[in-house]
This record gives sequence, C-alpha cells and structure tokens, in this order.
Amino acid sequence: MKEEYLKWYSPTLSKDIEMLVYGHAGYPVVVFPTTKGRYYESKDFKLIESARWFLDQGLVKIYCPDSVDALSWYNKGIHPADRVKNHIWYDKFILEEILNPISYHHGFHRVCVAGASFGGFHALNFAFRHPDRVSHLFSMSGAFEVKSFMDGYYDENVYFNNPVDYLPDNNHPDLWKMKIVLGVGEWDICLEANQRMADILNRKNIPYWFDLRRWAKHDWPIWRDMFPHYLSMLPG
Repeated sequence: MKEEYLKWYSPTLSKDIEMLVYGHAGYPVVVFPTTKGRYYESKDFKLIESARWFLDQGLVKIYCPDSVDALSWYNKGIHPADRVKNHIWYDKFILEEILNPISYHHGFHRVCVAGASFGGFHALNFAFRHPDRVSHLFSMSGAFEVKSFMDGYYDENVYFNNPVDYLPDNNHPDLWKMKIVLGVGEWDICLEANQRMADILNRKNIPYWFDLRRWAKHDWPIWRDMFPHYLSMLPG
C-alpha cells in the first residue's frame, strides 16, 4: 500500500499544512479527521488499514488532510465571527488546494468525502456547500449543528455552515445526484443528530441511505466496519 507524506505552505490558510495520501490509483476519497484531529489520525486508528484491499487493488486513493478546528470552531480566544471565518478559509483550502489539483492531475471533477464524528460534519457540510464537486458523501456518526460553538452569535456565515439551517433552502440539482450515507450506531451519542438530518433529507426527497448499526457506539471500531462497506459503493 503506497503512502505519501506531503507538507506545503498553504496560501489559503497562511500556514504550513500536512497531509497523507494512500494508494497508487483509483477514485479520490478525502477523509476529514475527528475533532481537532491530525492528518495521521486515520492511520493511527487503523481506518486506512480497513480500506487496504481497495487501496491495493487501485480502486481508491485516500487523501487525509490536517484539520484547523483548533483555529476555528474550538478557538475560544477569538470572536465567534472569526471562528467561522477561519473555517470558511479551510473550506476554500480543501476546494482549491486539494480538489482542484486532483481534478487537474487525475481528471476527477468530483470526489468522495468522508469523515467520522466531527469529521462527519466536515464531510457533510463540504458536500452540501459544493454538491457539484462531490459525488459521494459518507458521514459516520456525524453531528450537523455548529451553533454550540458560537456563544450565541449568529450571522450569514454561521447560517451557511450550519447544515440543519441551510439545507432546507438549498435546491442545487446535484444534491439529488449525490450518493449519501448517514452511518450511525444504535447507542451513538449522535443518533438524534442523524435522525434529524435524515428527516430534512426526507422532506426534500433527496435520496440517502440511513445505515443504523445495531449494538454500536460512537467509536472507531464501528467506523472501521462502515468505511470499507461504503467504499464498495464507489465507481470501479
């Protein structure tokens, strides 16, 4: 299984960024880390190992970028308006410094995005903000409400990064073409959040798969079971 370490200065984020890339060919999958997670998290918790067969077969190529959660949502040292603005820069970074190079060098205009826990929020929020660039969304035990990070502050930027708020009014046609999976455990702390998101999708008649795993908690073992199952849905 090929592994490539990348580090570069991001002009979007104005800081060094690190990323691990796995695989030699195949459909691009961007995996967001959990809360304040690092680029090596998916390797350390063996999520990458769970996808080894797909990587060895050249069916997928997995991109694991760093997060900037500590500078955005979790940065209590700055005003809430600046927290969400820092996240918007991260969204721009993913689009311009990861997806656009994938498109330019490998010919994939659309990618798959995935993530567990807060990474599930990142994946879903990015997918619904850029449905023309995302073909598949795999959210594993995600939660999709960010108002708790805002200390009561609310503006247009918060609205457009709070999926439970903006999705009901989002009518981009590519939302109905996206393959969406909401994976969650029966005993998951984020079960209610996924049920609420499923209700929004139902009301809009957007197709999705609600994958409820029995006797499962909010933890890596269930995500390692989910991830290869979902990868089997990708083209090729």
